[in-house]
Amino acid sequence: FHRHVAIQELRTLRVWLKRDSGQYWPSICHYLPTEVSSVDYNAETRRLFVGQESGTITEFDLTEDYNRLIHRRDYIAHQGRVTALKFSLACEWVLSCSKDKYFMWQCSKTGKRLSGYQAGSACLCLEFDEQSKYAFVGDFSGQIFVLKLKENSIDLVTTLKGHAGSIRCLSWDPDNQLLFSGSFDQSVIVWDIGGRKGTAYELQGHKDKVHGLAHAKNAHQLLTGSDDSMLGVWNMDVKRLEHHCRYCGKALCHACCAQLSTIPLMGYEYEVRVCDNCYEQITPEDKVPHATFHDMKHSIVHMHLDETRKILLTTGKDNVMKLWDVSSVLR
Repeated sequence: FHRHVAIQELRTLRVWLKRDSGQYWPSICHYLPTEVSSVDYNAETRRLFVGQESGTITEFDLTEDYNRLIHRRDYIAHQGRVTALKFSLACEWVLSCSKDKYFMWQCSKTGKRLSGYQAGSACLCLEFDEQSKYAFVGDFSGQIFVLKLKENSIDLVTTLKGHAGSIRCLSWDPDNQLLFSGSFDQSVIVWDIGGRKGTAYELQGHKDKVHGLAHAKNAHQLLTGSDDSMLGVWNMDVKRLEHHCRYCGKALCHACCAQLSTIPLMGYEYEVRVCDNCYEQITPEDKVPHATFHDMKHSIVHMHLDETRKILLTTGKDNVMKLWDVSSVLR
């Protein structure tokens, strides 16, 4: 059976199984004390972690037949809504962030709180690199904190600043040491963490807030989801340029220049303002797209990619979950 874990109707946690008919039916509908706000599932161990509005994280074991949840432990992690959480099996850590402005992590063997970090505003999203033990935390102000986790302490390595809006989603490429961030400012920024270069480049293709990111490492593609109902599929093999004229860097206004052009090599998949000189130099080859966009028929607030099966899950503002066969767009 294929299975899918979902949070629905505020306080319910459901496990959906794909039957022989091809239809999905809930095998579990479990009610929690407060609204469910985030979830992380480890398929190898069938351990399920559920963040709640109250700040509590509840750990369950999912039985082998996927028909029963066994309560394992409650982590009293936060004083407010748990906005994101991740379980690291290699480290046996439960990492989480919250609207209470804190990033916390607990030991999943003992349930003991290890340490935490306080940001200046609500923490909204989280990524973690198990090898380096770096945590990346995006907040409401548009900053991303790079934190080095030790056994019982945290060091702030650096703060990444580049977005003009809240950080809504993060995705990590461990092979190339790249961090992707999606924001309410409608952009995605690619950060070169391994090369210690800070901002590498922007990806501009959406017309509304970016809520979802999924990195397909085998296909070397990045999938982006937005309030504009579009799925962006970006070719990450392309060497894009770092970024007024979006091409030469000169400041421009509408009164002195009305030329517009796409510049895919700089991450601009829609038309932006360029100066007259650059407009004449941009060739048709320079305008060849390095991303495609697909109408998903609902505003995307969350998405998850199973690259092996080439299936994408999107959750929309319409409270509908959709499963997509993306084999035609993944290489």
